[in-house]
Amino acid sequence: MILIETARLQMREFTPDDLDAVYEFAANSDVSKYTGDAGRVKNRDDAATIIKDVWMADYAQYGYGRYALIHKSDNKVIGFCGVKFEKKLNGTDLGYRLLPGYWGKGLAFEAATAMMDYAQKELGLTRILADAVDENVASNKILVRLGFNKVKSVTELGVTSHYYESVIDS
Repeated sequence: MILIETARLQMREFTPDDLDAVYEFAANSDVSKYTGDAGRVKNRDDAATIIKDVWMADYAQYGYGRYALIHKSDNKVIGFCGVKFEKKLNGTDLGYRLLPGYWGKGLAFEAATAMMDYAQKELGLTRILADAVDENVASNKILVRLGFNKVKSVTELGVTSHYYESVIDS
């Protein structure tokens, strides 16, 4: 069932049938190089575990999570976009990833904009967090363009991460 639709994209919950698509983007080192879980998906079993034990578990526990991001013109799952409750942050985090062939087309911004609207109107969330490493210039620009405010920057092990917050007026 499609939960969110934009001009070029659709979002829905992941299912085990998405295994090949998840493996394609999650195992791609270019997709994960700026994330905290780079190298986590090495094979299809790892991808299956993320679908079942992370994303589907989040839907069951919180009622939301990372959603399959479908490019409408070719009906292909090209990554994910969604909000996820992060226990370590005690808050909900916006995240998105796309296959490199879809970068530079405004799709991440389109997806994130729709997700923020969905988070507010359908999920009733009033505070969303996000982070991006300094080298991920595109994601930092997207977060600022979405109206997130940078709350701090932290450098650990030579990597600087910027932490953002969006407070939605109810």
